[in-house]
Amino acid sequence: MDAPVLHVTGQVLVGPEEVLDEIWVVDGRVSLTAPTGGDVQEVRGYALPGLVDAHCHVGLEAQGAVDEARAEEHALAERDAGALLLRDAGSPADTRWVQEREDLPRLIRAGRHIARTRRYIRNFAWEIEPEDLVAYVRQEARSGDGWVKLVGDWIDRETGDLGTCWPVDVLTDAIAAAHEEGARVTAHCFGEQSLVDFAAAGTDCIEHATGLVDDTIATFAAQGIAIVPTLVNIDNFPGFAEAGRGKFPTYADHMMDLYARRHETVAKAHEAGIPVYVGTDAGGQLPHGLVSQEVQALTQAGLTPLEALGAATWSAREWLGRPGIAEGESADLVVYADDPRQDVRVLADPAHVILRGHRHARSGVSG
Repeated sequence: MDAPVLHVTGQVLVGPEEVLDEIWVVDGRVSLTAPTGGDVQEVRGYALPGLVDAHCHVGLEAQGAVDEARAEEHALAERDAGALLLRDAGSPADTRWVQEREDLPRLIRAGRHIARTRRYIRNFAWEIEPEDLVAYVRQEARSGDGWVKLVGDWIDRETGDLGTCWPVDVLTDAIAAAHEEGARVTAHCFGEQSLVDFAAAGTDCIEHATGLVDDTIATFAAQGIAIVPTLVNIDNFPGFAEAGRGKFPTYADHMMDLYARRHETVAKAHEAGIPVYVGTDAGGQLPHGLVSQEVQALTQAGLTPLEALGAATWSAREWLGRPGIAEGESADLVVYADDPRQDVRVLADPAHVILRGHRHARSGVSG
């Protein structure tokens, strides 16, 4: 079906300091000049590049992989929320088919998580020992879309606390192998020591990163290691702590400490110049479609509204190597009735979601 010609007016927020009065959508692409002839549909409001959820899990729920019908609901819930570019941070489901659907968000896949044996959630990851890490990293680098997802720490039943999963020398070889394959590496890390190890090994990104302290903040900033804090998931730490307190009180206290300083940790990281991006960790434990809540959470952690918007739009797209609003690029836009720069809560109620030049009504599904 051909996309209609749209005339988007009001304020088009191309970047933090670049605002246009109008753009057109012609043949599904952005045009900065008016087309000649034909019917034109008017769309007015505050337009942003399609939002980015840089940490979600399409096709994954608490029990593991789900079928395509349920995975479609995940993707539609993200689209309804205005998240039109997703980085899937690990899934046991093969979701390549999502990339073939014109009506679903664009998807950057990280393949399947790679975890230490019995050191992650059951049915989520390849569970292996260190001697196999390099081979599995190469495998997932080749099957994904430029990202590999490792599990960096998890509860160690012998110590009763968070423990690292990989020797640093093996981790260094594995990350080097990913880079040789043209992929970047990110990792699930809650505690302090795993961040030291992954920085030393040359990682590109860390998910959650609750264990950042002054020394690792300085290291991450110097090396340009990005973080995706997933604050809407960190809100579950008290529940995780209480669930484990009976057997692992040290772990429970540790998780509560990480939770208590979560906003301060992100604020310090941001102030130091560490790149911070929006991700929700939807899938597994959380429903999809929480991107607006994560933007709000980042403002509570010290980012200005404009910085938090950038972490979900133009900055995140540049980091992931995907275009925003520019001449000739696919028209993936979200339009709001009110100005999100004044109040990021506006993001919870998109007036228009435009994907590949087509306007989409909300599907009403729960993801």
